[in-house]
Amino acid sequence: MIGVVVPVHNEEASLEACLLALRAAAVHPGLEGEPVMLVVVLDDCSDRSLAIASRHGPAHVTCLTIAARNVGIARHTGAELLLALGARWLAFTDADSRVAPDWLVAQLALAADAVCGLVAVDDWSEHPPHVPVRFSKRYQRADDHRHVHGANLGVCSRAYRRAGGFPPHASSEDVALVQRLIALNAQIAWSALPRVVTSARIKGRAPGGFAHHLAMLAGLCNDTTPSA
Repeated sequence: MIGVVVPVHNEEASLEACLLALRAAAVHPGLEGEPVMLVVVLDDCSDRSLAIASRHGPAHVTCLTIAARNVGIARHTGAELLLALGARWLAFTDADSRVAPDWLVAQLALAADAVCGLVAVDDWSEHPPHVPVRFSKRYQRADDHRHVHGANLGVCSRAYRRAGGFPPHASSEDVALVQRLIALNAQIAWSALPRVVTSARIKGRAPGGFAHHLAMLAGLCNDTTPSA
């Protein structure tokens, strides 16, 4: 079985699209019928996120509810359930992201202990024009990149267990897990093949996350003249 974990904190605006994309990926012919279990970890949600996830029904989505306000704990909680149920591969994305239909197939095809994929931004309208320019200059869209995104990450169960799973970090939990895997000499595929589209929202859910990175780029470029 393949497991997918989505941490959620008040994501009613984007969760439906995220889950629909994941359900499409879960039935891709390239998986040859292997079951996929989607686990949504609702972390201290006060909006309609639970109702949205529940609409998909237990046959498609398993909901867990916690009150940690901590993305590292949320990802770890979902992963522990999947490991207990026998998942051989763990894939992780975010609730403001949409995976490609072949996302899981692309991860598994790389035959690595872990896969670090890239993200594409779907809408830059909340940012001034120089932010996407600066982002593009700094972002390597090719294999052998060194970007780490919780929105596009996969790891085999054996390597995940050896690394001790996600640490209880409120941010950069994905980077910390990958660093643990590197320390174990795990085989990591830094690949452009698994595709995920994510949001460029100004206010993120995790401190120091992707939204923070984009805000940093906006501050660096507030003279509106992109620098090299």
